[in-house]
Amino acid sequence: MGVRAFVIGGYVRDCFLGRAGNDIDIVVEGSGMELALAVGRKVHAKVSLFKNFGTAMLHFQGDEVEFVGARKESYRRESRKPIVEDGTLEEDQLRRDFTINAMAFSLQQENFGELVDPFGGIRDLADGIIRTPLDPDQTYSDDPLRMLRAIRFATKLSTPEIRFRIVPESLDSMRRMRGRLSILSKERIVDELDKMLLTDRPSLAFELMDRTGLLEEILPQLCALKGVETIEGKGHKENFSHTLAVLDNVCTFEREAGAEPNLWLRWAALLHDIGKPASKHFSPGTGWTFHGHEVIGAKMVPPLFKGLMMPLNEKMKYVQKLVRLHLRPIALVDEGVTDSAVRRLLFDAGDDIDDLMLLCKADITSKNPAKVQRIRANFDLVREKLVEVEAKDAIRNFKNPITGEYVMQVYGIPPCQEIGILKEYVKEAILDGKIGNNFEEADALMRKKAAEMGL
Repeated sequence: MGVRAFVIGGYVRDCFLGRAGNDIDIVVEGSGMELALAVGRKVHAKVSLFKNFGTAMLHFQGDEVEFVGARKESYRRESRKPIVEDGTLEEDQLRRDFTINAMAFSLQQENFGELVDPFGGIRDLADGIIRTPLDPDQTYSDDPLRMLRAIRFATKLSTPEIRFRIVPESLDSMRRMRGRLSILSKERIVDELDKMLLTDRPSLAFELMDRTGLLEEILPQLCALKGVETIEGKGHKENFSHTLAVLDNVCTFEREAGAEPNLWLRWAALLHDIGKPASKHFSPGTGWTFHGHEVIGAKMVPPLFKGLMMPLNEKMKYVQKLVRLHLRPIALVDEGVTDSAVRRLLFDAGDDIDDLMLLCKADITSKNPAKVQRIRANFDLVREKLVEVEAKDAIRNFKNPITGEYVMQVYGIPPCQEIGILKEYVKEAILDGKIGNNFEEADALMRKKAAEMGL
């Protein structure tokens, strides 16, 4: 077709990192859609056109291949939507976010596979550096989402062998440009947060957001956890660093268990202590307490999700539940593990009990390894008791053997307060272990209580 084409971006970067990838972006000096259609005819693949974006996509041998025409962009200050014009490969590379994402492989026959790297991306990749091709003030002002992307890449690409770092001038620019986040949709911001949370060590991302002031713009509730107050020589735990340690612990335990990353469990870990600033209290002789912070934190979850335009469905309720219950298993360690307390925990947690237990295990942090080991050993006793009681009493998916319909049928009464009283009385008796979780014992207890009530 007489056009030049190049593989560009993340696929090229990941080739040098030895990471497998199946998303291939091809930039064309000409019409990306026309080339995509021609390739589709050649390999007998269906081509999807996205005319509003000037892109096209096809699937081939397990790869997702996207075509786009080379572009140059300019921005208005009040919008992150660019004015796009046709451009050359060089102009297209110049508009890319970071040098490591601006590298390209030639697809021309005469130099197939040759690296086109005008900004030294291969050097930055080897050195573990995140740097913008242009002045960072321009890059981040044009599209503020790139500030979060820089942090996400620094987190995602870091390994035990090499920790990627954002160059100082770029970090300084983020501090100056943080107010530009206001022009972004909440959905775009949360998409980046979710991707950060799904990395192996998300604490790196939240530390960087804190250092640059971006976290204050997005999640001020987390920033409120920072710092240690001391009165009469007594200080409390630094709750921000503790929260990040818990978050990383959750990720580690998931990997050790061979489990897929659970995004909403990680959100619960991130938010589990957000009620502490509002509940912090100092008592002479006792020291610092945070009584009720789990209840306050659970109440904070819905407005926080709403403010970030996050789902307010079962996912939010799951996070809220784990925040509300995250102290309960640990409390059982301190108070002694009774069947009754375990039944109530199983009843309240339901099918989320395993996730709650993982979060609580992650919440055991201390600079004293012996103390952590001792508490986790006691915590394992709670876990064993959960298995024992669940096998015996089947409380996890508890359904009251006595229904409102059954009470109305037995006593010939319409819906009324007495029905709720009877159901609650039976439920409490089962959870306290006074009767078994079966219809026969529940029915007998209901009839006895109903007689006392004059039914």
